[in-house]
Amino acid sequence: MNRLPLLTLLFLLTGTPCLVHAQKKGGKKKIEFSAKRTSFSKNIGKGATRLIGNVRFRHEGVEMFCDSAWLYDDQTLEAFNNVHISQGDSIHLYGDVLKYNGNTRKAELQKNIRMMDREMTLTTQVLYFDIKEQVANYTGGGKIETSENILTSEYGYYFTKGKELGFKKNVVLVNPEYTMKSDTLRYNTQTKVAWFHGPTTITSPGNFIYCEDGYYDTWNDLSRFSRNSYILSGKQMLRGDSLFYDRKKGLGRAKNNILIIDSAEKVTIQGQFAEYYEQSGTSFVSGKAFMTQVYEEDTLYLGADTLHSSFEMKDSAGAMYPDRKARLLKAYRKVKIYKSDLQGSCDSLVYEYRDSGMVLYHRPLLWSEKMQISGEQIRIQTGGGEIRKLYVEGAAFMISAEDTIRFNQIKGKRLTGYFIKNELYKIHVEGNGQTLYYVRDNKKMIGQNRTDCSEMDIYMNDTDIRKITFLDKPDGKVTPLSMLSGQDLRLKGFGWFPERRPTRDEVCGKK
Repeated sequence: MNRLPLLTLLFLLTGTPCLVHAQKKGGKKKIEFSAKRTSFSKNIGKGATRLIGNVRFRHEGVEMFCDSAWLYDDQTLEAFNNVHISQGDSIHLYGDVLKYNGNTRKAELQKNIRMMDREMTLTTQVLYFDIKEQVANYTGGGKIETSENILTSEYGYYFTKGKELGFKKNVVLVNPEYTMKSDTLRYNTQTKVAWFHGPTTITSPGNFIYCEDGYYDTWNDLSRFSRNSYILSGKQMLRGDSLFYDRKKGLGRAKNNILIIDSAEKVTIQGQFAEYYEQSGTSFVSGKAFMTQVYEEDTLYLGADTLHSSFEMKDSAGAMYPDRKARLLKAYRKVKIYKSDLQGSCDSLVYEYRDSGMVLYHRPLLWSEKMQISGEQIRIQTGGGEIRKLYVEGAAFMISAEDTIRFNQIKGKRLTGYFIKNELYKIHVEGNGQTLYYVRDNKKMIGQNRTDCSEMDIYMNDTDIRKITFLDKPDGKVTPLSMLSGQDLRLKGFGWFPERRPTRDEVCGKK
């Protein structure tokens, strides 16, 4: 919505204030008249003068013309055919019938009414002027046409004291750039602010807006939409209790119960506060913020204090996109993720909409089935909604529990995990590799295998180690359970944090 279409509403009933200001307080001048022929009739009540041909009236600065009329002694008149009311040379009203009371200063025009000035034309069938109260209105439907707009409504009014225009019931404003429909529309000519009341829609080629209450400051290009308000743009929808928009800055804000839906990516984002910058396509969501992405057989939930969505030239691994910029989601502080087969927590995260890959930073932790994964940085590579690879950089550690005191452990500078159908089947360890796992015979735990090797491949069966291939000078030993002491149960840097494993309700801010 731009400023000019709303400003044109000023010209709806521009003639009314001119008529009002022409009155003299406390004065009741008689109606002056002229005509080709006049006659008098005592048989018509109030004493009547019949005027025919080029009839002209003047009363306190207002001029009225018609083909014929009755003028009564009580200073009322009825005018017929080719009725024309003018104030100066800029305002002209036309109709078939006029009833005017010089005492109350009320006028009523009927049938084929046109009101014209330099900017617009108003057409209706009945128009009322209450000059004393400075109110004008129509009640039987009206249409306003300007060079750019057509506005129709069943009711229209203008309070000249407050400089306020109003339209009610089936209000439709058609502009080349948009179409607005509303139950009630008010506009103040001094503040240049318009208010919408009741169900309101604004449809344009770029977006669709719905609200049930709001305002638009045409002078400062500021707007607010509330009560079940939302904006549809392409395949994206923004909903909130209150939506604010600064057209000059290209800045949008939403407050309370925010819902952003991207149907193309099958992504929704919720929170309590959001900002959107049009030029860069960047948005922020905070206040119990969380994202949901639906896959064919599962759903990913991602929550944080703040979610930041933007278009970037590089992916989360720092590589340039070959074709175009892609959208990334960055999560900050108290980040939690939940998927039926994967959970995680960290302090910051980067998520790629294109392939659903993500990178976890600052004390990242992941859980896949019974496996806990930690390191300085964790990167997940996905495809088709499934995990394909997992990269752990710096102090990489994988742990699974055998019981409350014994844990299988894999450690190295770097770990790469390989998945099939979201199940971890192979781990490649590089740099200072170490393994500590428990050996079983017919499902009975009999000892502990501890091996050091700078590079190795570990093959998994569920969360159990099935086979290890040592690639460079392994050094290992098997120790019976009876010979193990407390210090033999942990590799250096061991940390077990089941309390940090998030549930879906925690990610979605329900706990």
